[in-house]
Amino acid sequence: MRKGIGAPVEIIDGCRSCGEARLTKILDLGETPLADRLLTQESLTAPEPKAPLDLVFCENCSLVQILATVEPDVLFCNDYPYYSSVSPYLMKHFGTSAKALIEERNLGTDHLVVEAASNDGYMLRHFVEQGIKVLGVDPAEGPADKAIADGIPTLKTFFTSDLAEKLVLDGQSADVFLANNVLAHVADLNGFVAGIQHVLKDDGVAVIEAPYLVDLVEKLEFDTIYHQHLCYFSVTALVSLFRRHGLHLNRVVKTDIHGGSLRLFVEPKENLRESVRHFLKYESELGVTKADYYEQFGNRVERLKTALMDILEDIKRDEKRIAGYGAAAKANTLMSYCGIDANHLDFIADRNPHKQGRFMSGNALPICGPERIDNEVPDYLLILAWNFADEIINQQDEFRRRGGKFIIPVPEPHVVT
Repeated sequence: MRKGIGAPVEIIDGCRSCGEARLTKILDLGETPLADRLLTQESLTAPEPKAPLDLVFCENCSLVQILATVEPDVLFCNDYPYYSSVSPYLMKHFGTSAKALIEERNLGTDHLVVEAASNDGYMLRHFVEQGIKVLGVDPAEGPADKAIADGIPTLKTFFTSDLAEKLVLDGQSADVFLANNVLAHVADLNGFVAGIQHVLKDDGVAVIEAPYLVDLVEKLEFDTIYHQHLCYFSVTALVSLFRRHGLHLNRVVKTDIHGGSLRLFVEPKENLRESVRHFLKYESELGVTKADYYEQFGNRVERLKTALMDILEDIKRDEKRIAGYGAAAKANTLMSYCGIDANHLDFIADRNPHKQGRFMSGNALPICGPERIDNEVPDYLLILAWNFADEIINQQDEFRRRGGKFIIPVPEPHVVT
């Protein structure tokens, strides 16, 4: 265990999936603040934790990952500010997914749905409404307490192999296991997947959503690289990971959530669908399994940084005002790497009341409610949560009507009028 600046950090010496020591560096984003660790008025003057952010590729199993592991308790417990139910888009997406699962699996009152990283119960509530038994597992106290208050049974802890074995002993084997945007967050990747294998019934299914590596590379989504996201998955790497634990990736559905994600259907019994074969062939043709595929990624990211900063600095030279929108985890990486601070933005707006009144990590920009946009009418909004750009632009129709413009940074910085 080595320390970053005020943060306990372990630097891995082998692949998180297969243990291979040969890891090829793809991108170095420097030492960055910890995403979603928003500052308070009291903590503004204290030293801010930072850790290295290096992206590497495993030549053996094709997993892309970061080298640094920050202690999970530091990243996800205590004052974790992310509440999934704040976004109507996310609620619709996972509501539709829940409904489809209920119909496909013919779920009823005798079935149990277990979700790891269940947050504030944003998805499990759809099963509860149909009388289906559920159990959430999440270490973040605020979101977990919200779920419990809403009638969603939730264990305030991390999902692990040991917990899975305990659940089975307690008669809580899962007909459906859910894990949305959490597989990439897990330090003990093999332990987590072993836990899925333990907790699933023989005829059960794990439905997992994770951002897609190919979209990250092709669409230059480099700001989705941060310390919570330890791994970046291709289907090729996932097939290898699940097989190691007696599980089979049988079906894959591509979704547009979070800039491009995969919905994975994983089962104890092999029943391979054409979708998996399609992705494996596609990735092989792209070269995802070879280090050469990633060679130009760093250069393209550097060009994006230059283009974005040119836009911001041209606007400031014209003495126009810019505010940010979305105090998202990805904003931490984008602003840290590009050097965006109070010289460029006046404030950051966010609809999440748990973030309002805080300050952004790295640059201490104040985070305010969207009403400040109406009151002060900046000339531009830099959409930091660009994966929700359409939703944000629709919400800010009045800002646009009054002549406001939007800057979308990824995959190619541009202005929307």
